[in-house]
Amino acid sequence: MSHEPILIIDDNVMNLKLERVLLEIEQYEVRTAKDAPEALRVLETFLPRLILMDLQMPDMDGVELTLKLKADSRYRDIPILMVTSYTQKGDADRALAAGCDAYITKPIDTQALPGLVAGLLNKNRA
Repeated sequence: MSHEPILIIDDNVMNLKLERVLLEIEQYEVRTAKDAPEALRVLETFLPRLILMDLQMPDMDGVELTLKLKADSRYRDIPILMVTSYTQKGDADRALAAGCDAYITKPIDTQALPGLVAGLLNKNRA
């Protein structure tokens, strides 16, 4: 469904731009943040239906931020897609255990990302 609000959190400017463009082409309303503190500020005035979050970020990593968001009743039901190039053994398990709904690795598959996002939004809508 077009125009659904999505928040992308990634400290890599190029990845942030790529993900934003891919989702704006699909007519999503996209906001971005470069780190956890900025994401928390954005969330004060913007309630997304989905969050794409980088695992490795300065200050607070994606797992820590996921735990913080899932502990807050305002954000608990927002699906989170963890996106990372940091693929150590157990990272996917940590992300999913923290409350992420899906986990994908970089480089981003530009053909697959829009479908994955739509699937998560549809699943959450059901």
